[in-house]
Amino acid sequence: MKVSVVRNILEANEAIAQKNRKLFKEKGLFTINLMSSPGAGKTTLLENTAEALKDKLRMAVIEGDIQSSVDARRIAKKGVQAIQINTDGGCHLDANMIQNVLAHLDLDNLDLLIVENVGNLVCPAEFDIGENVKAMILSVTEGDDKPLKYPVMFRESAVLLINKIDLLPYTNCKINNIKKAALKLNPKIKIFEVSCRTGEGLENWYKWIRQQTKKK
Repeated sequence: MKVSVVRNILEANEAIAQKNRKLFKEKGLFTINLMSSPGAGKTTLLENTAEALKDKLRMAVIEGDIQSSVDARRIAKKGVQAIQINTDGGCHLDANMIQNVLAHLDLDNLDLLIVENVGNLVCPAEFDIGENVKAMILSVTEGDDKPLKYPVMFRESAVLLINKIDLLPYTNCKINNIKKAALKLNPKIKIFEVSCRTGEGLENWYKWIRQQTKKK
């Protein structure tokens, strides 16, 4: 019975996700579902991305959190359209939540939409929201065992950003272990080593986004 209920939920979500995807395609909009555990650096990455691409791409952000609008306010300060979704305890965003806020965005005048999902390495990977790609952030402070513990997240993501590399000397994390395990789970995953604090490696991320938006 439980399996049947879960299947029904996922199938209903997928139907709405396909409607979202069709709309994004009609608008010529490249959409990224950005996932990570809490504190890995999603919002800081988006602040840096907005600053770097503001003269090159028209960008908007949908912020997902259990409570508060702190992150949306941070993004809005960068001059980017930002919409907050509070899940009130829910551990992820779903396609219906995204569909319900799209009317508040000027989709006709956007090139890039990034959805910052709720901080969680489990549920967000299982729910399609209509995105072009899923991308995830893993900070070195979380350790190098996460691909082994949360394989679905790494299998579903097209991009892995290994963040906070400036802190590597103060951790026991081995980046090569992360990369090896991630590539074993997903040989096509694109990996960027970055520091959102210092800016190291972020130009490669920006370049990738520019390439993807040209393909949309």
